[in-house]
Amino acid sequence: MKILATGIITTVLGVIGIGVWFIDFFQVLAGVIPIGLIIGGCLAMYLGYDEIRDARENENQHLNELEELKKEVEAMKNK
Repeated sequence: MKILATGIITTVLGVIGIGVWFIDFFQVLAGVIPIGLIIGGCLAMYLGYDEIRDARENENQHLNELEELKKEVEAMKNK
């Protein structure tokens, strides 16, 4: 119950604050959005690179397993 009351109070204070400092709010928002986009873009590039690297490692692992299975089949045929 305390958390709900605190949430209501902070929401009301936030709305009042935006009303009082409307212009300042948009100036800060205008400065924060480009920084957020840059950080988000860097994070997306890192995650994309990591995904490509993992895909290559998995592909190599599958090829190695395939080669081992082929060798086992050939060994069984020769017996």
